[in-house]
Amino acid sequence: MNETAVEVLNTPYSDVHYYECKIILQPHHFITAKGFKEFWSIVCRSAKKCGVKVREAEGAFDNHVREVLFFDTPGFDLYNNHFIVRLRSFYKDGWPDGMPELTVKFRHPDFETAAAVDVRPATPGARVRIKFKQELLPLREGLGGFRSIYSHNCVLATPREQIDMAVEDLTRAFPALLQAGAKSDERIALVKDLAVEEVQVNVGELQFGHGINAKTTIAVWRNRQHERPLCGEFAFQYKFDRREDLKRESIDRAVEFYKTLQMDAYEWVTLGTTKTGIVYGLGNHASTNRE
Repeated sequence: MNETAVEVLNTPYSDVHYYECKIILQPHHFITAKGFKEFWSIVCRSAKKCGVKVREAEGAFDNHVREVLFFDTPGFDLYNNHFIVRLRSFYKDGWPDGMPELTVKFRHPDFETAAAVDVRPATPGARVRIKFKQELLPLREGLGGFRSIYSHNCVLATPREQIDMAVEDLTRAFPALLQAGAKSDERIALVKDLAVEEVQVNVGELQFGHGINAKTTIAVWRNRQHERPLCGEFAFQYKFDRREDLKRESIDRAVEFYKTLQMDAYEWVTLGTTKTGIVYGLGNHASTNRE
């Protein structure tokens, strides 16, 4: 998304401008890179059943590596109150590539609640991207349906060393985080002392008709210390300016495909969680947030 005054001024009552469908996948399928191609073959079969066109990208299975770090208080006050603070660093040929991205997001199943949270930083003139997404996940209780969570995101470039701060500093920079009620003198720390290595392939597009072409990715999250997979994820995302421009026929086709893929890939699917939820759920001290 381009950084424009309109997008920033639309906050906090911005409307959704992204639809993103996600399926969390079981980690044991991603011991090697072969898992990406195996799952993509299932995607292609499901797409054919539903009349969805597939465009495979050049370099579809080139690996894109990122490091993902989550920060919170020792008691997970941020995540327990639906906030996520994430630092993501990009790598190219094994070396850092550009400035890390800090994302502060509020994610909630209720649209009005998510829309009302102003995630913008307090610093005037900060170069930020505001993204408001409707994310679709499978139902908790079984395959073949979907549920929604709404994600209000603020993304900006931040040097890695600047993330070492107290809650007081963080809430001064992002006033919305005051809603979490964390003690001001606590320091935020790396969640679970875990650095996630994300390996993603940008496999191409799913074309649902009437110009709705969704960017499609498959990724694996691994414990960077031990190189053990934590989970996989299949996702496709479409950005739009006005909901009124979306054709019902295309939306229905996308929904049919999403439900069909869950059934066709039933041996791969993990229900009832998100990638972030899996990280927070590791170990004995788990979060109370059940995304």
